Amino acid sequence: MIEGSVSRISGPVVLSDGLRGSRMYDVVKVGKQELNGEVIRLDGDRAVIQVYEDTSGLKIGEKVTNTETPLSVELGPGLLSSIYDGIQRPLPTLVEMSGSYISRGISLPGLDRKRKWTFEPAVKKGDKLKGGDIVGRVKEFHINHKILVPPLVSGTVTNVWTGDFHVDETVVTLDTGATISLMQKWPVRKGRPYQKKMDPDTLLVTGQRVFDTLFPVTKGGTAMIPGGFGTGKTVAEQTLAKWSDTQIVVYIGCGERGNEMTDVLSEFPELLDPRTKLPLIQRTILIANTSNMPVAAREASIYTGITMAEYYRDMGYDVALMADSTSRWGEALREVSGRLEEMPGEEGYPAYLATRLAAFYERAGRVVCLGADNRVGSITVIGAVSPPGGDFSEPITQNTLRIAGTFWALDTSLAYRRHFPSVNWIRSYSLYLEQVREWFTKTGFGEWKELRDRTMYLLQKEVELQEIVQLVGPDALPESEKAILEVTRMVREDFLQQSAYHDIDSYCSLDKQYWMLKVILAFYDRMNASMSRGTPLARILKLPIKSEIGRMKELTDLERIKALIAEIDKSITTLEEER
Repeated sequence: MIEGSVSRISGPVVLSDGLRGSRMYDVVKVGKQELNGEVIRLDGDRAVIQVYEDTSGLKIGEKVTNTETPLSVELGPGLLSSIYDGIQRPLPTLVEMSGSYISRGISLPGLDRKRKWTFEPAVKKGDKLKGGDIVGRVKEFHINHKILVPPLVSGTVTNVWTGDFHVDETVVTLDTGATISLMQKWPVRKGRPYQKKMDPDTLLVTGQRVFDTLFPVTKGGTAMIPGGFGTGKTVAEQTLAKWSDTQIVVYIGCGERGNEMTDVLSEFPELLDPRTKLPLIQRTILIANTSNMPVAAREASIYTGITMAEYYRDMGYDVALMADSTSRWGEALREVSGRLEEMPGEEGYPAYLATRLAAFYERAGRVVCLGADNRVGSITVIGAVSPPGGDFSEPITQNTLRIAGTFWALDTSLAYRRHFPSVNWIRSYSLYLEQVREWFTKTGFGEWKELRDRTMYLLQKEVELQEIVQLVGPDALPESEKAILEVTRMVREDFLQQSAYHDIDSYCSLDKQYWMLKVILAFYDRMNASMSRGTPLARILKLPIKSEIGRMKELTDLERIKALIAEIDKSITTLEEER
């Protein structure tokens, strides 16, 4: 056992002498209270440690003990519906032990050692196994929790048991001497291996029109949601967690305000999964690390979350990871870097900020998992960014822009006008348009790209026309350009706006999105054609069918929406005949 002593204390950063033989990222116990920490720099026998807890009261000379293991998480049945802090300590158990003000130095296992799980083996004596193979299953709520051979283990089965077991009890033994239990450990800073990474060509259906139709993200893709205070980042992430077509959700509250995390922790258990009609929490893992918690644990929290996500990905599930927000994570890096007296980069952030961000986002992906059955799983990473004052030129936003495949830019002015989701359609973009085009075609939405491109052209044209209107007034515009302003208003209010709290409109299927947009553009085309034959724009805009189009978002009958195209033709034809 390697032991040393505290020689210097600077907030969460502690220097210890006498730790020769330690390795980077070894977990250590600091002081009489055995505070949890991690080695982040080595110089001879001196180690620099970031402590995951408050160091108040820690004294020079107190003992430091190296556990000689990296920061790891326990992976197994019991993760779903759990609420952890940044280093996988279960918060409800911490509260039971020490009350509302959590005591320091408490070390708890991530998985409940008292609970038993019914194990159903999928292998028999004599079977040859390698890393990633399925040895059996455990029912975790409605999720089939697959017990996997750890990635670096292989051999022939010598014994297998069935029945009820604790997570740390052996269920399979191999001829190599290795034992397999319901649980395995994995270091958080090391990505779990897989066979092959696949192209991001399958749409992640979110049920949000502005995302799915205009700026799609793929399963295994990456997206960022930057926005100033009050623009709806947290609501957007919660909506995505609820409605996206993934089996598992990992929600990381990284440095968020305590009241926001309280809302998440109180709302998620009450939300129903729209697909299974079961509580959403039953397929969710929550990691809560609020802004008043120690910054070092905040830095570790996103690694803890993505390692759990990789574990469920390896079972062949689609996982959505929500990081809210990576700006607070970057601020934790900046604080620790400052205490280490490192050379600061832009705005005081460390020079390795971009590298750390890339290392996190690159762990997303759609992969062929280890194992004989070639399972396919995915992790989609969606990171919220909170730029100070809504300034998108700050380092966290700019460095994330270089990595993320989809950019959903939230706009303060839209939020003030109560337009939600407040995604700015001019600044936002998706790099996955060509990849998902074939998927849309195969799924029966062959005109999606054409409709989407026409809509974006009209919205960009609206911006140009609005500048003219501000200079000379709307009356100076020709009828054709007034028609563009009218149809883009319909796109904005009747299509892009979507209430996260509406019983019907909170989720919009791809079929409904496709036909809603088709109806609006059909109205625009028919309006233009009629105007070219001399029908005044004002008379067309007074037709009752226009109000019907505005109510599409509240309809559940898809056939009724499709029928609007014929009704548009009939209404305008009747108007022309009356003229």
